[in-house]
Amino acid sequence: MHRAIRLEWWTLAWMASIIALLAVVLGSSQAMRTAWIEDILSLLPPAAFLIAEKFSRRTPSRRFPYGLQRFNSIAFLASAVALTVLGAVLLAESALKLVTAEHPTTGSVAIFGEEIWLGWLMIAALIYSCVPPVILGRMKLPLAKQLQDKTLHTDADMNKADWMTGAAAIGGIVGVSLGFWWADAVAALIISFDVPRDGLRALRISTVELADGAPRRIDAPDLAPVVDTLTAQLDLWGLRVQPHLRTTGRFVTGEIVGPDAGRVTAEMLVTLEEMDWRLVDLSLRPTDDSVYPMLGEEEHFLTSRL
Repeated sequence: MHRAIRLEWWTLAWMASIIALLAVVLGSSQAMRTAWIEDILSLLPPAAFLIAEKFSRRTPSRRFPYGLQRFNSIAFLASAVALTVLGAVLLAESALKLVTAEHPTTGSVAIFGEEIWLGWLMIAALIYSCVPPVILGRMKLPLAKQLQDKTLHTDADMNKADWMTGAAAIGGIVGVSLGFWWADAVAALIISFDVPRDGLRALRISTVELADGAPRRIDAPDLAPVVDTLTAQLDLWGLRVQPHLRTTGRFVTGEIVGPDAGRVTAEMLVTLEEMDWRLVDLSLRPTDDSVYPMLGEEEHFLTSRL
């Protein structure tokens, strides 16, 4: 966890320097403007992660008897919204440029008395903006899977969007310099098709978490393996029970529900919780035979897709 915290502080520092540099050489390029807006939005996931980490470590209190572990889920939702909004902004702005057939221009700037094409400065700034996200994103992904931290995983997705934006913006600037006025907007449009997909996936999973849905995989809306693992173990013991699990921050908690819940011993609970380090505070809720089995496939049009 300490390594993840350090990475997020490094992310904030690097992204702040990139935002400042791009602001200096922004010009009238749509691809540059897109890259700049994207980098500003990319500050939200690491900031949300650090804030959530600070609050989630607080002990339970009278006002929050279950603690503040769900701050991590709130941070995940905030990061997912940022990534989704970013994709929408990219798509709207680049499409508008193409529809209006706006012709961007790249002028020159005087440095030490010499006229220098602004495109060279833009390309240099964009190359600089690509390097830290590539490195940071690759460092975060395995760490996010190890910690099962969806906010950190979403931040890694945002880092991928960062360097993709920079690379496409370079292509757009070069295209405009060669006389292809549409290259700038097309470069931004290409980026905008990949980013919303990641954002909507993260938004879908974060919504499920806050709605007390069953735990989901860190990189897909499918059920997490822990659900099937616990179900298989309970069936192996021959118990008529089902695990009702939900995600609380990085951890998974819930109830063992069914007519045989009273037969689950303390040793069995320990065995179940040892199957996954995220499992904590499992409880028992016996029911009568009339309500077993209780859980089936969701049939509502909306929730069946969550």
